[in-house]
Amino acid sequence: MKPFHSVSAARPDRRRLAWLSALLLAAAVLSLAPPTARSADAAGPSACPALLDVSFPRLQDEAPQHLCQYRGKVLLVVNTASYCGYTRQYEGLERLYARYRERGLVVLAFPSNDFGQQEPGTKEQIADLCFNTYGVKFPIFSKSVVKGEGANPLFAALAQATGQPPKWNFHKYLVARDGKPVASFPSAVEPTDARVIREIEKLLAG
Repeated sequence: MKPFHSVSAARPDRRRLAWLSALLLAAAVLSLAPPTARSADAAGPSACPALLDVSFPRLQDEAPQHLCQYRGKVLLVVNTASYCGYTRQYEGLERLYARYRERGLVVLAFPSNDFGQQEPGTKEQIADLCFNTYGVKFPIFSKSVVKGEGANPLFAALAQATGQPPKWNFHKYLVARDGKPVASFPSAVEPTDARVIREIEKLLAG
């Protein structure tokens, strides 16, 4: 009987070499390919508008929130207070948010004790008023300063860009999708005022 000779030992070597060659060829081709979605994502942070390249703690738990997450949205930025004659404007702000959020509007609220000391409470007290009393669903941030030299960076930039720092609670700034402030409304102008609606509609359509 003829001795048995195995040929399987040699064949896997040739197959292994062929597989490695194919792998190296594929890697070379990929290295010459156009930038992929991953490289586009890597460029994402650099596309953040300067106005939004800041972080603030969230009211509920003080978790830091980078405002770049709202790039490409129309923003209505408001300084709020719990014990103000305008506090009921939370209702109008929530109506705006509910009406336009699917089209790209985000309301951002910044409680502040700057005017008449009308926001003296803790974050828990502020949250209770906003979420339980007024049913607010839009983002609210921790209490901060919104006027003068100590103003938080967002409000400092908004005041500089518009030439109109807030003079009382519930001052409103509209920011376009490209991160540029386009309008400013004083406290007495209701969130659902026709002038505010008109500007929001224009920005959402643009």
